[in-house]
Amino acid sequence: MRVALHTRVRADRIDAYEAAHREVPAELTDAIRAAGVTSWTIWRSGTDLFHVLEFLDLADYAGLLAALERLPVNIAWQARMDELLAVGHDYSAAGADAVLPVVWEL
Repeated sequence: MRVALHTRVRADRIDAYEAAHREVPAELTDAIRAAGVTSWTIWRSGTDLFHVLEFLDLADYAGLLAALERLPVNIAWQARMDELLAVGHDYSAAGADAVLPVVWEL
């Protein structure tokens, strides 16, 4: 399974956002992997951020959100991201509906 997301960084916080992602806590990346994510890549175009997550066969995005929503290291990370993002990543159950629909694939 593969999921694409769109978030937006604040124009005046781009450097801080990129710096933060050079220091993602190992506890958080371990939890993301444990929830079945095999790859998470973020691209930036101006202030727009595009995420692509790839999952193990039995894992899914809703399961990832459930695993991370109340995890203290993720709560702390999201608080840090809230300072940097104009449009954030929704870790509630409703956030599973925020994925970008596939329009075309080769």
